[in-house]
Amino acid sequence: MSIRILVADDQALVRDGIVTVLSLAEGIDVLGEAEDGARAVALAEEVSPDVVLMDLRMPGMGGAEATAALARSAPAVRVLVLTTFADDASIDAALRAGAAGYLTKDAGREEMVAAIRAAAEGGTPLDSRIAGRVVAGLPEAQPTSVRERFPDLTAREAEVLELMANGATNPEIAERLFLGVSTVKSHVNAIFAKLGVSERREAVALVRGRG
Repeated sequence: MSIRILVADDQALVRDGIVTVLSLAEGIDVLGEAEDGARAVALAEEVSPDVVLMDLRMPGMGGAEATAALARSAPAVRVLVLTTFADDASIDAALRAGAAGYLTKDAGREEMVAAIRAAAEGGTPLDSRIAGRVVAGLPEAQPTSVRERFPDLTAREAEVLELMANGATNPEIAERLFLGVSTVKSHVNAIFAKLGVSERREAVALVRGRG
C-alpha cells in the first residue's frame, strides 16, 4: 500500500519541489499541500494521511504547534519535521510536541524518502547530525538490577538481597541457591554492613526504593 503524505510549508516553491521529488518515489502518494500549520491540521483531519512533512517556521500556527494539535486530534498521523532550522530549541520543541522524526532541508532525496518510510512504519528518523545531540540530551538510564544499584555487593550477595526483597526466608534462599543456611546468614550480614542497615526490613526498603 502507498504511504499517504501531506506537505506543509509556507514557501510555494519549496512545496512544489518536495511534491515533485516525492512523485518520483515508488509507493508514496501526496494527498495535498498546506501553507501553514492551521491548514495542515485541518487537511490532515480531513484526509487522514500516514505522514505529514511539517515545516517549523510558518505564519500563524507554526509547525511545533500544529504537531501538538495533531497529536491530540489525529494521533495516528505521524509528523516528520522538514525544516531549515537545526538549533537545539527547535529540535526540542518539535520532539516534545510529538514529532516522529526530524530532517533538515538539505537532506537528499533518498534520505527524505527513507525517513518517510521509517516514520510511517513507526520509527523515529533523525538527521544524522541531530541524532547524536538528541541522544546526548537524554537523561542517563537509571540502573535497574540489584547488582547495578548496589555495586559494592558481590554477585552472590546481590542474588541473596533480591530474594530477600521478594520475601524469601534464609532457608528458602539457601534452597534456591543451593547454599547452607549458615552461608546465607553470612551473606546477609555482609549485605547489612555494605548497605549500612541493621535489619532485614531496612535492606528490603532500600531495594524497593523506600530507603
